[in-house]
Amino acid sequence: MQTQYRRAMSVAALAQPADRKRTAGLTLAALGVVFGDIGTSPLYTMKECFSEFTGLKPVPQDVLGILSLITWALIVIVTLKYVLVVMRADNRGEGGILALMALVSRRTELGPRRRTFYLIIGIAGAALFYGDCLLTPAISVLSAVEGLEIAAPALEPLVVPLALGVIVGLFAVQRIGTAGVGRWFGPITLVWFVVLLALGLHQIVQAPQILQALSPHHAVLFFAHHGVVAFVALGAVTLAVTGAEALYADMGHFGAKPIRMAWLGIVLPALLANYYGQGALLLADPSALENPFFRLAPSWMLYPLVALATAATVIASQATISGAFSMAQQAALLGLSPRVRILHTSASALGQIYVPAVNWLQLAGVVALVLAFKSSSNLAAAYGIAVTGTMLVTSVLVGVMALRAWKWGWKLTLAVMGSFIVIDFTLVSANMVKFMLGGWVPLALALLIFAAMWTWLKGRMAVAAREKEGALPMDALLQSINPARVHRPQGTAVYLTAFSGNAPNCLLHNLKHNEVLHEQVVLLTVQVPEEPYVPPNARALVTHLGKGVHHVVLRYGFMEQPDVPRDLLPLADRGVPVDPMRTSYFVGRSSFVAAERPLLPRWQEKLFLVLARIAANAGDFFGLPANRVVELGSRIEI
Repeated sequence: MQTQYRRAMSVAALAQPADRKRTAGLTLAALGVVFGDIGTSPLYTMKECFSEFTGLKPVPQDVLGILSLITWALIVIVTLKYVLVVMRADNRGEGGILALMALVSRRTELGPRRRTFYLIIGIAGAALFYGDCLLTPAISVLSAVEGLEIAAPALEPLVVPLALGVIVGLFAVQRIGTAGVGRWFGPITLVWFVVLLALGLHQIVQAPQILQALSPHHAVLFFAHHGVVAFVALGAVTLAVTGAEALYADMGHFGAKPIRMAWLGIVLPALLANYYGQGALLLADPSALENPFFRLAPSWMLYPLVALATAATVIASQATISGAFSMAQQAALLGLSPRVRILHTSASALGQIYVPAVNWLQLAGVVALVLAFKSSSNLAAAYGIAVTGTMLVTSVLVGVMALRAWKWGWKLTLAVMGSFIVIDFTLVSANMVKFMLGGWVPLALALLIFAAMWTWLKGRMAVAAREKEGALPMDALLQSINPARVHRPQGTAVYLTAFSGNAPNCLLHNLKHNEVLHEQVVLLTVQVPEEPYVPPNARALVTHLGKGVHHVVLRYGFMEQPDVPRDLLPLADRGVPVDPMRTSYFVGRSSFVAAERPLLPRWQEKLFLVLARIAANAGDFFGLPANRVVELGSRIEI
């Protein structure tokens, strides 16, 4: 017994250094992906808090008040809400608004109406997220390149062209993936946070009285003194917490522990130090308000700092671009958007994908924003509404989880999540003040995306209802087949179908027009349960229907990329012969037309028809070999 105990202890001792090394690696990687957005907020937050829009001047009591608000926003919203509470709501390790929506909506005790409500607000959160994906690259890169104006004012006319060059280059390299440069993201971002910390501490030492802002009573005094102006200033303070949603959305890539360690050990101290350093500089030199971040640095350091800031903002933008790709994949698999063409950019990292349609639409949107707003200060007016809207949706959904799954009870749920909802709603309201100054841009975009996603969902339901009207049960079809009239060539035919009990239209067309039924027939249904990953042993469900006909259900999580040929091969051991060289895939290509009895309102019908035309080919989406696919068309009235 003692020998076994010593052996177990020695194995545990050997495992601990390996675990610590792995956690340290994940923590460093998380710095480059998770914290890029919130980590570049010091570039513009303090400047916007004292902008012409708020009308505040950098007098001591207001500097202390703003710093106190920023401090407690970082502590309450990011640390308490996201790090301690929200990150508990994981969908089998995955986070993010769609993963959370799927987690909540699959609760068995929910009625249809309440499930629909949570589905709607989840889609709204995803739509707002896309608005943030456009604004983050625009404001981050512009604010970094604007540092050139401090180093050399004569370079001001070059700021917008240089920012556009960086942005176009960033989107242009997405096709080749980030596997090569991704390993540098963590170290570069670590250097960025070290520089933030050093610049801030150097200035704090010269004016230590700035640390008084750690007390929340300065935030209370600020509100008591300014009233409505303080409420307006909250819209600028929100800029300090943009990117908090990334802590939750990227949890599946790195795990909760490395993200928490990076935030508490590196990011939060560096951010607070830099904000307090900027505050101390404003107390000593109010003219530094022109660009307090770059004015923290000595003149010899300006050009290297601009280069480092640009690299940090590119990394932050990369995180939002990758997030948009991942969101597009999840939405397509969950049936909330048309299928999109997805390319893998890494042979080993499954999460590294490239979605051409999303990439070029994002680039067009970001370029349009830069050309329209021309400066980070102008863009700051548009920034915040989408972010705080997503935060509010997250709080509502996590509140449901706390009540239903965690069994907190009404009192604790209202005390904790109710407080977060009140804070989020206040921030949304404060940012809505900027609606006419550009805040309408992300809202208009979110509304358009929400309408498209909701229309696609309702349209798919309408198509399913119409197809079921004329459906033929597979059992009845098999019984009606006359062996003397039907030719059965060798090989396997795989027919994709959404309905497990009925014969797919493309099979009926093949029988009707060609009188062909292959020797082996696989009726394939692809299902996406509301979970991120499906274990390999639960991937395939096989039912043998007789006469060489088999029904196969392949299940994929909403974070996975379907690969039908790969997952059909192992089924030979279960009586489903699929030889890659003797298998044909039959895919129905439906064309939708307006019906006399429409199942959708006219505007939704027209929008659905447009979305259906731009949907990616089913063969590409499911990984079918192009030279083995046969498409059979049909017309469906909706």
